[in-house]
Amino acid sequence: MSALLSSPILRRTLLALVLFVVSVFAIDLLSGFRQGQVASIAYLAIAAGGLTVLTGINGQLSLGHGAFMAVGAYTTALLLGRWENMPLLLLLLISIVVTMAVGAAVGVAAARLHGPYIAGATLALAIAVPALAIHFKDTLGGEPGLRVPTRDVPPLADDALFFLTGTDTGTMQWLATVSVACLIVTFLLLRNLSESRVGRRWRAVRDDPVAAQLAGIDLGRSRVLCFVVSTATAGLAGSLMAMITRIAAPSGFNLVLSLTLLMAVVLGGLGTLTGALIGAVLLSLLPTFVTNFGSGMGLSDLQAAELAPLVLGLTTMAVVLLAPAGLVGSLLRWRQQARLSRS
Repeated sequence: MSALLSSPILRRTLLALVLFVVSVFAIDLLSGFRQGQVASIAYLAIAAGGLTVLTGINGQLSLGHGAFMAVGAYTTALLLGRWENMPLLLLLLISIVVTMAVGAAVGVAAARLHGPYIAGATLALAIAVPALAIHFKDTLGGEPGLRVPTRDVPPLADDALFFLTGTDTGTMQWLATVSVACLIVTFLLLRNLSESRVGRRWRAVRDDPVAAQLAGIDLGRSRVLCFVVSTATAGLAGSLMAMITRIAAPSGFNLVLSLTLLMAVVLGGLGTLTGALIGAVLLSLLPTFVTNFGSGMGLSDLQAAELAPLVLGLTTMAVVLLAPAGLVGSLLRWRQQARLSRS
């Protein structure tokens, strides 16, 4: 038994199973509104996790990951519009594969770009994709977007959750559970991948491309692979987002979404999955908390709503100045410095 637990992959898998079981009970105790917040945090963290691997581990700066979320969301909306009872796993897999295909095309084109050039290319993509949805309005619904049908809880999943929690499973509870399960599986796969030989190649390309090329690493192939993996997580996040919000519209995938993902990565720390999760939690809960606080202090609804971006911007500035590596990244760096000083 101890020999089996010595495997890092097995330990992470067992930890993931424990986290999922705990999350099932925790979600069951929440109200419908809180369950919706948990689901939103989950899909935002999934996309931020892929972006932090791309930017923090491979060194590619993307400003257009919201566009890949749009691809996943519109794929889900189109599939459910035609086959409303499509199995959930098949639906998610098709959305991921379609987004990966788009990501591969963009990644191959951007493999020769570096620094601000790839950032500019992905920024143009973030602006162009919502415009395409408006242009092909007959298929993609134009500005109003496509309505996503509400999915019923599968009987088998309903029975399993009832066996664990002893309560009936609502639609939002089911979506929150699925989102958290996807988050756990995504982070498990990304962590194992980043610690593997492929992840070490990604870091080598980030740290010194010339030395990596001399060591026999194909720079273009490495960058494209990391880009495709990152876009796969964005497609999964977009698919979940479409089912949770029940709509796929251009206004939901504008440039603000891409910048929000980047802000979550910066707040949490580049290259750390835990940091991506913390950043997603902050960006999901802080605006609501600040708005409610402003309303409680006597501000009007408009003033309270305008207070949230101000506090979020100041928080980001404070993190950048006081913890340049992000909250988790700076904490790990301070811990390492403390160990070195003690030794």
